[in-house]
Amino acid sequence: MDSSTAIPDLVAAVRGRFDSGRTRSLRWRLEQLRGLRDFLVERGPELEKALRSDLAKNPSESQLTEIGVVLSEVTHTISQLRAWLRPRRVGVPLALAPASASVMLEPLGVVLIISPWNYPVQLLLAPLVGALAAGNAVVLKPSELAPATSAVMARFLPRYLDDRAVAVVEGAVDETTELLAQRFDHIFYTGNSRVARIVAQAAAKNLTPVTLELGGKSPVYVDDTVDIDAAARRIAWGKFLNAGQTCVAPDYVLATPDVSARLVDALRVAISSLYGGDAHETADYGRIVNDAQFARLTGLLNDQQAAIGGRSEATERYIEPTVLVDVGLHDEVMTQEIFGPILPIVTVTGLDDALAVIRAGDKPLALYVFSDDKDARRRFLTETSSGAVGFGVTVAHLSVPGLPFGGVGESGTGSYHGRRSVETFSHEKAVLSKPLAPDTLGLVYPPYTPKRSSFIRGLLRRLS
Repeated sequence: MDSSTAIPDLVAAVRGRFDSGRTRSLRWRLEQLRGLRDFLVERGPELEKALRSDLAKNPSESQLTEIGVVLSEVTHTISQLRAWLRPRRVGVPLALAPASASVMLEPLGVVLIISPWNYPVQLLLAPLVGALAAGNAVVLKPSELAPATSAVMARFLPRYLDDRAVAVVEGAVDETTELLAQRFDHIFYTGNSRVARIVAQAAAKNLTPVTLELGGKSPVYVDDTVDIDAAARRIAWGKFLNAGQTCVAPDYVLATPDVSARLVDALRVAISSLYGGDAHETADYGRIVNDAQFARLTGLLNDQQAAIGGRSEATERYIEPTVLVDVGLHDEVMTQEIFGPILPIVTVTGLDDALAVIRAGDKPLALYVFSDDKDARRRFLTETSSGAVGFGVTVAHLSVPGLPFGGVGESGTGSYHGRRSVETFSHEKAVLSKPLAPDTLGLVYPPYTPKRSSFIRGLLRRLS
């Protein structure tokens, strides 16, 4: 569908396609998913080139973290969708017998998906998988801050999908504002909490449900029970992937002074093994998305605290993989989500102190624990709240289709991936069926004679 069409008319046309009933059949849903899979495979080169232009992503990284993640999601959904859509039988109280009850999933209607710039393929198309699988019509709003990728989406997606049920709207604030003024049946937004509040406020005018995938400061705890060198490699990989511009990237590290000192040495080796002696010279390391983000990030750098890295180059929006030490909880770098290649290490006295630091902040999107101490692991699971917990690994949980991905509190509301995506974009409709004969409900109809009232009270006591 031509996104130059006036937005109200475009949304109305997409709704007309949904109202026609076309999107409800299993056949249509599978056709769309297979079309999306073909798009990712056949247009992979164009997507790789666009991601290189927008974020300086290496093609292998684009395949791993963008195209491959969505392909895995599509493949998993195609293989499981028929089973997921079967009505789920539930028990019926004896007082209603004979009867049967079930829960069926029905599509919500027209869904708006607004994606960010940092993973402009994955974070636009992974939600689309669930929306299509659930039988919805969809309006997609890719980020204007990743213009090359947005252009590929707008140009090629209509060739692979039902272009009367799936529309791509390019543009910036004005277009997004106009979209939010329309009535949708669900809005899925990935981005920051400031814009999320605007989205939620707009959605509230129509009582539209929202899924908000946000971010925050995802902490890492490291203790002396683990292989520090191995932990450093996992932390460095997750932190400096996409030049740190990842919503679930490790934001800061909590460790005792002794562990911190060892970890800095190990991180130095790990960063060198990933990007060589100078990350500026490798094609494997990305760049910051725009000048505003570059200025914000370089403002967080402190030469006195940079134990590793710290250099930057404005003309290329390059910031070296950087590790900061002697960082206090009230330093500016600890008062905001970093969303860049800067890793502060905050020293704590031990496990209790680390738990207190995490609980004092907003609930994070992810929490990473590098400890072989079973009690420490248990305490992180039971004494903190976060969207996800990773033991011994960072970032990778979002690539598991069977795990729901989402935040809690300031890090988001709702979740998706795999079966959860289909449920997110569906209404769980309750269905009860009871034959007219025998009419067992007659035992509880008025008039409430003494005998009938006694029966009702006795029945309720037996059921309680």
